Amino acid sequence: MPIQIFNSILSWYLKKRFHQIELFVKYPNDVQHELLNNLVDTAKGTEFGRQYDFKSLKNYNEFKNRIPLSKYEDIAPNIEKIRRGEQNIYWPSDIKWFAKSSGTTNAKSKFIPVSAEALEDCHYKAGKDTLAIYVNNNPNTEVFSGKTLRLGGSHSIYENNDTYSGDLSAILIDNLPFWAEIASTPSSKVSLMSGWEEKLKAIINETIDEDVRSLAGVPSWMLVLLNDVLEKSEKNNILEVWPNLELYLHGGVSFSPFKELYKNLIPKSDFKYFETYNASEGFFAMQDRNYSDDMLLMLDYGIFYEFIPMDEYGKENPKTINIDEVELYKNYAMVITTNAGLWRYVIGDTIKFTSLSPYRIKVSGRTKHYINTFGEELIIENADLALDFACTKTGAMVIDYTAGPIYMKGKQSGGHEWIIEFEKEPSDYTKFAHYLDEAIKGVNSDYEAKRYNNLTLDMPKINIAKKGLFYNWLKNNNKLGGQNKIPRLANNREYLDVLLEMN
Repeated sequence: MPIQIFNSILSWYLKKRFHQIELFVKYPNDVQHELLNNLVDTAKGTEFGRQYDFKSLKNYNEFKNRIPLSKYEDIAPNIEKIRRGEQNIYWPSDIKWFAKSSGTTNAKSKFIPVSAEALEDCHYKAGKDTLAIYVNNNPNTEVFSGKTLRLGGSHSIYENNDTYSGDLSAILIDNLPFWAEIASTPSSKVSLMSGWEEKLKAIINETIDEDVRSLAGVPSWMLVLLNDVLEKSEKNNILEVWPNLELYLHGGVSFSPFKELYKNLIPKSDFKYFETYNASEGFFAMQDRNYSDDMLLMLDYGIFYEFIPMDEYGKENPKTINIDEVELYKNYAMVITTNAGLWRYVIGDTIKFTSLSPYRIKVSGRTKHYINTFGEELIIENADLALDFACTKTGAMVIDYTAGPIYMKGKQSGGHEWIIEFEKEPSDYTKFAHYLDEAIKGVNSDYEAKRYNNLTLDMPKINIAKKGLFYNWLKNNNKLGGQNKIPRLANNREYLDVLLEMN
């Protein structure tokens, strides 16, 4: 497709779509409640809809009082029925695709249903919106004159039935419209290869001579790919390989620990980084301004949002609120109801709102990834900010890390133990630990209180990981590539002890 035609189509879509975006920005509550009514009405004839008498539901209060909150363990038996071919359980249209996800690096897999409606009205709509919003912010962009290098997972056919499972990114690639396939590299055949290390080599062979203008993928795995590109090309930075590169669309993990590494790889002052917030369960938000660090919550993707204040999370019947009751800078566990048949599903992410008009958010962590052994409530956002500060102060660069508790023994205080893999080591490890500690105190008053006079918590203990430790750990657990992530924080020593032993 000639680039002029592509740009014309995008401009037409941009004008049409921005009117709809302005609508949910101006009337967020109306849009969300109308969406909920449509979801309930659509699913009233399903087994789940009949069980909870969707026909008689009149408003949100009735909905939340009648429908229980759910986690994957609650719906897993019915998901297995759908994978075996039974339909109309949670959603009326046939479910043929399942996004395989562990959510963390746990061995047990989840199979999240992906309906035709979710593909079209959520994921692909979000893909078009991301481009439209980028163009709106950068009208002189040349990004569509070349290719987007995409880094996705693999998929496999479920052996006993005509249903399919794989990483969400692979499902999206396998169902891409033709225009998106033309604008992307590598080919679908290479993108969907299952062996991660073999796939990396194939991706490099297909893309190294392309005119790559943008990148899309999880930061940790994209970093591995870019370093391999430099090694093969024998260049000093990525711009020497792809001189027209201008945009990186990233998501899946916090970008904070990686930003200095990317600045070194892509030394371009006006290079654009745009964050997206998508998961197996849906596409939720995207950065809508250049150089911002929050994202616009997308309210018309077939997803109805609820939020559990974190001081309620874990209670038998936690309080849930909808979007018109949220407060700024307060941590919430996110609950979703979707056009793929997830009903009041707790996805495991925590977010906070940075703006209420429009609704913009930051992802602050995971409900399972925190350290609260001593009441310190350390979350991933705290850890990332503190590491960033310590790196700035000592000239260090972090590749990966994880941390867990040091348990109290007798009269000995507890603490936090970290294992960190550095791209560039700090000038002084003692000072690095000091700055890390001080930064956590600055963003977390509970941690600060527990650190007072070392009564409950001692100074953080830092272990230096050998090169490739986290990569090898993922490889040993068959978790290379795709959407697999390092567990940043844990309230036990499950990951930490294994990594320390490997180290």
